[in-house]
Amino acid sequence: MLDTFLCYATIGLSAALSVPSGIYAMECLIGSLPLQRRRVADFDRKTNAAVTAVLVPAYNEESGIAGTLASIGRQLCDKDRVIVVADNCSDRTAALAWEAGAEVIERFDVDRRGKGYALDAGIRHLENMPPDIVVLVDADCRLGEMALERLTAAVVASGRPAQSRNLMTAPDGAGPNLLVAEFAFLVKNYVRPLGLARMSLPCHATGTGLAIPWHALRGADVAHAHRVEDMKLGLDLASAGYAPRFCEEALVTSQFPRSRDGANAQRRRWEGGHLEMIRSELRSLVDPLVLRNPARLALALDLMVPPLTLLVLLLVSVTLLSVMLAALGLSDWPLFIAAVNLVLVFGATLVAWYVHGRKALPAAAMGKIPLYVLWKLRLYPRALLGANEGWVRTDRDKEVSGESRT
Repeated sequence: MLDTFLCYATIGLSAALSVPSGIYAMECLIGSLPLQRRRVADFDRKTNAAVTAVLVPAYNEESGIAGTLASIGRQLCDKDRVIVVADNCSDRTAALAWEAGAEVIERFDVDRRGKGYALDAGIRHLENMPPDIVVLVDADCRLGEMALERLTAAVVASGRPAQSRNLMTAPDGAGPNLLVAEFAFLVKNYVRPLGLARMSLPCHATGTGLAIPWHALRGADVAHAHRVEDMKLGLDLASAGYAPRFCEEALVTSQFPRSRDGANAQRRRWEGGHLEMIRSELRSLVDPLVLRNPARLALALDLMVPPLTLLVLLLVSVTLLSVMLAALGLSDWPLFIAAVNLVLVFGATLVAWYVHGRKALPAAAMGKIPLYVLWKLRLYPRALLGANEGWVRTDRDKEVSGESRT
């Protein structure tokens, strides 16, 4: 009786993992096909009537705010605006933003801290003179060449939000963990969204470089301290009929923190928030409103793919259990399903690396992947159990000790 239960339970686990494994593999493989890039339609912002406002939420970002605003300012037209929300800042963020020519909102509320509250303050400010399009840019990011023009063109063409190619890079001299993290981030924010775009499906909002039509943004509920407020905003927009579309040609970049503590805190926030969203979104898969909204359903299914490290750990664990059952002569089916899942995930990841990721993660550094997995393992308990601490600025400035690029 126990043997039968174990067999069916393992088959059930393997079958359940087939859903995220299949979704992940399909997105990576389609996103890695050698297809011609889709070009955004020609668009002259200087002659187009659309007014763009760039909204920059910031918390103690005096070390980088000037560079961010400079990268934005080079792409502005006369009619455009830049609004910096200095949220509970205790440094010179507001003063530096003012000197750079931005409109500055200073907000102080120790009980309602976080990027969501800062965005809400910026949206309320824009209500006095609404733009046509709002572009959300984090205070530590840099816009790639013509990014603002390409995002605006995508929104004007479709009437829907457009998400840029949002990438993070490892700083010079970073250790192997950050090299692997850079590749994992590239897969999550570029390869997979590109696969969705090639299937004419929407993508998740990824935190920065998101352009939204004003009429879609003004009713959004952003005044909260959710750990992944960007992902929640994208889902809310999709529920309202404005699912974001991926704009590959618009690039926004930032760097991983140099400090080990900063990198750990950042990953815990992302991973914990993602897992929290998975738990809350499971109910949406049987919600009639979601089932009748194909774009929203596509995002819900995509969200069921957990962080890659966690997915691999789950697959390996189930495979080992299946090997034990097969060795005992109970059943080969669990092992067959588990093996197919592993091949799909590892094969799709290898293809994505070969097509897109060899520069981010050189072949010589791939041997460090097990160390990265161990590093991530230490983060999951706190990511799963940790409470939301509001907006805690990531410590980017201290050097990582004892690590070097290999």
